[in-house]
Amino acid sequence: PNPFNPSTSIKFAIPTSGNISLKVFDIVGKEVAELINGFRNAGTYEINFDASYLSSGIYFYKLVTNGNVKTMKMSLIR
Repeated sequence: PNPFNPSTSIKFAIPTSGNISLKVFDIVGKEVAELINGFRNAGTYEINFDASYLSSGIYFYKLVTNGNVKTMKMSLIR
């Protein structure tokens, strides 16, 4: 989802059901949004992230699923 303004979709798939967490952090590591925190069934998901309240800059989303961690960079351009 790069660059985006002011919203983007984060797409991901989880192979097995379980608790997942999807959070967004700013460049210094401060959490700015919690998009998911709970149980999800196995499958493909698309979550909309509205960043209209954030300033331009680099952000990271962190997806934690069943012991796996994936972090990706996003650029918000106004």
